[in-house]
Amino acid sequence: MSNYRIGMQVHGHVTGIQPYGAFVTLDADHQGLIHISECHEGYVKSIADYLKVGQAVDVVVLDIDEYTGKISLSLRCVEQQPHHTTSDLEIYKTFRHKHFWTNRHIHAGFEPIAKNMDSWMTDSIRRIEVGEHK
Repeated sequence: MSNYRIGMQVHGHVTGIQPYGAFVTLDADHQGLIHISECHEGYVKSIADYLKVGQAVDVVVLDIDEYTGKISLSLRCVEQQPHHTTSDLEIYKTFRHKHFWTNRHIHAGFEPIAKNMDSWMTDSIRRIEVGEHK
């Protein structure tokens, strides 16, 4: 389990550069990705113009995927911060947070389908027999 939380400002080192972003090692067990869109404010043609392998960086944790444990990081959120000490809560308020528009917190599985299958089949057969089309 990670001690990292969304909104935290953390220190790391760039370990790899790809066209889509930079990989950052946060500690011995955790690595994150700075997507190219989170590298710098505005258009970024090449992330290599801003980051180099081995470079130390301060980044903000944007998201932690609860299923895979992947950590999304932002460099531009740190750039947008005033040059004084800020709390994690202040940092959290300044960046775009991803919202998941799903009901994945409800662990219903296939139960709703199983409950409704008979009525759906009956209704569909009735519509076919009557010639009702939507």
